[in-house]
Formats: sequence, C-alpha cells, structure tokens
Amino acid sequence: MKKTVAIGSDHGGFELKEHLKAFLQESGYPVVDFGCYDLEPVDYPDVAFLVAEAVATHPDFVGIMIDGAGIGSTMTANKVPGVRCALCWDLSSVLNSRDHNDANMLALGAQFIGKGLAKQMVEAWLKTPFSGGRHDRRVTKIMEIESRFLKRFRA
Repeated sequence: MKKTVAIGSDHGGFELKEHLKAFLQESGYPVVDFGCYDLEPVDYPDVAFLVAEAVATHPDFVGIMIDGAGIGSTMTANKVPGVRCALCWDLSSVLNSRDHNDANMLALGAQFIGKGLAKQMVEAWLKTPFSGGRHDRRVTKIMEIESRFLKRFRA
C-alpha cells in the first residue's frame, strides 16, 4: 500500500508543488495538500510545520515540502519530534536519505531543481526502502537524542 503524501510549499515553491502533486496523484499516491494554494506570499515555517505535524502524527504519511531553497523548511520540520526531514538537491542525496537515514520528509528548493529532476527525485525517494542494518542503529541514535533532549527540558 502506498503511503499518503503530505505536501506543502510557500509561494516560491507553489508551481513545483502543483506539478509534483499532479504527478503523485497520477502515480496513485493519496495526497494531502497543506498549502499554499496560490502565489500570494506566505511564510514557509507555517506550512512546513503543518506537513511535519502530519508526518509525526500519522505513521502512514510521508511529507514533501518545497520552498525557494529548502533550507528553512528543513530546519522547521526537524524541530517536530519524530520527523527526519532531508534537504535533497540530487538523486544521490535522495537515495541516501532513504536508504541510510530513513527520512520521512523530503525538502526541495524550487530555485535549484527543475520539474523533471524533481519528479525523478520524488519517485526515487518514495520507492527507496530503508536498508536497516548498521543504519538502523544510527537512526535509532538520532531518535534517542531527540527523546533525551525532550525529557531533559520537560522535567
């Protein structure tokens, strides 16, 4: 069963988001669009948080966020416990983010990636499984660091 894709963008990523959303739907993926819905300026942290929150609270979701460079959305998403958002600009980083890091959210920079490459990247990201093994230990450590930090500051 295909995971549901939570997708979002700011105004700088709107056109690429719409292109990828259509591609995902044509490919049979359920898609939930968290905005933005036109070219009016919006702040990427607001939308990136909504996508990351959906990923963190729904185990059957993965997320894709597109802004101008992808950097700010990545920073925002990785503040949400349970999210492992990877900023990728090429196929190699996409494959590594899934195979080695079990990324559950992908950030893209619309200023740097064309529509054709973005489709290839999203398709590869969604189809690449986490390899586990030695990488499982490392992803577990990432999540443990998050857990220890949260426990320390909630006490």
